[in-house]
Amino acid sequence: MTGTLTTGSAPGALPLVGHVLTLARKPLDFLTTLPAHGDLVRIKLGPRPAYVVCHPDLAHQILINDRTFDKGGPTFDTVRQVIGTGLATCGHRDHRRQRRLVQPAFHRDRIPGYARVMTEQITAATQPWHDGQVLDVLAVMNALAMAVTTRTLFTTQIDESTHIEIQQCATDFSTVLARRVIMPLELLDKIPTPGNRRFDRAQNLLRHHTGQLITNYRRAGIDHEDLLSMLLAARDDDGQGLADSEIHDQVFTFLLGGSETTSAVLSWAWHLLGCHPDIQARLHTEVDTVLNGRIADYHDIPKLELTGRIITETLRLYPPAWMVTRLTTTDTELAGQHLPAGTIVVFSPYVLHHRADIYPDPDRFDPDRWQDNTTHPLPRGEFTPFGGGARKCIGDVFAMTQATLALASIATRWQLDPLPRTRIHPARGFILAPHSLRMRLRQRRPDTGGTRNVR
Repeated sequence: MTGTLTTGSAPGALPLVGHVLTLARKPLDFLTTLPAHGDLVRIKLGPRPAYVVCHPDLAHQILINDRTFDKGGPTFDTVRQVIGTGLATCGHRDHRRQRRLVQPAFHRDRIPGYARVMTEQITAATQPWHDGQVLDVLAVMNALAMAVTTRTLFTTQIDESTHIEIQQCATDFSTVLARRVIMPLELLDKIPTPGNRRFDRAQNLLRHHTGQLITNYRRAGIDHEDLLSMLLAARDDDGQGLADSEIHDQVFTFLLGGSETTSAVLSWAWHLLGCHPDIQARLHTEVDTVLNGRIADYHDIPKLELTGRIITETLRLYPPAWMVTRLTTTDTELAGQHLPAGTIVVFSPYVLHHRADIYPDPDRFDPDRWQDNTTHPLPRGEFTPFGGGARKCIGDVFAMTQATLALASIATRWQLDPLPRTRIHPARGFILAPHSLRMRLRQRRPDTGGTRNVR
């Protein structure tokens, strides 16, 4: 996209609260109105101004210049207080070192090993299903994604009951964190409500289990070929590794980031397929041809072309990290607008992904719009579900691998049908997930032996 970039202000700001109430009530509706007012739009978060990026060129600019547009602002300030300063939340000053240390854990050579864990967990998660069963899809996909994350973090070095406890703690932790991001009121966080007590217990248990695992892994000195082993073995140019407190923060980041986002994408994909039986039928044809009823493995991914496009289109329509904030570290200029140091800049992939001048008929679910993407890639800044620049999500390949394997493996045996007279809408939270999604299972073919046919 080219042309002169414009600035403007959003109407409807109220005294004292600005646009906060509108953002809290209908955030997506509000954000998608902003491009009509300019490419960089000023809003009010209470008495404080913030600038929403509505143009891909500006998005690219802030994503590649993370020194000036550092992670910060209301969203990250709240998350940091809760999960610490792991790779996803740390500032620019610490990010380069952390990225270098953590990167080997997500090297492409490691992905096939992680994919084996994914196929095992998909088999285990779907084995109890039966024809006609009604699933709470988001809960089931979250449990699956959490199982994959914990097993790739810790392999099988802890017993099943501890794994289950870690998964439940992470779920409780994430539920309260979502509320605290939407309503960052420190006074409410100190009231001993049942939710806050569950949160404190989950946080303490997660730190206890992680600390015990770190101690055990250091004592054994063995590479278990999991993420925790990689974190413990990582060394920078000076031979320094991650401190235990840093490893704690990375584990928290991976537990939440590796489960909540993937489960949201899978849930939206099932919903979209249920609403588009023609695309679902094509998906069934593909997985029946490639898999013939077995669980997918890593080597199948190149042949699951439509499956991959469905995931990509779902990420366009419902990017999990739908809104993030940046904080300027120095006086700068964006679209000709002077921004003093400490200015909040809001970046929303959802806004960019729903611009009609970038994506014709942007609200339509159309996986085929990605058929030519390999030969004609989008300009930078137009498709950013994983962010971009030096701070692009380190687990993007991991997430795409898991989502593709799960969607294909489930679709070859099961069809998820929407329940009649149900209306699905996004929940209020820092991850864009459906508020409630219940679907009925229809068995397409019997279990042919789990992973026995996996190569």
